[in-house]
Amino acid sequence: MPALVAARFNPDLKAKYRQLINAGKPAKLAITAIMRKLVVIANALLKTDRLWTNSPA
Repeated sequence: MPALVAARFNPDLKAKYRQLINAGKPAKLAITAIMRKLVVIANALLKTDRLWTNSPA
């Protein structure tokens, strides 16, 4: 569920999702890629003991 929300509302992850869909990838595969990106981001934040901040618009 977080990947679905991120693909709709997070500008960076939305762009990645659109890129995968436009490349002809199935929607389920694109969502799985977004899931993985979220896990990688979460691990990086935990490792560096940082909080999430939105990138400047």
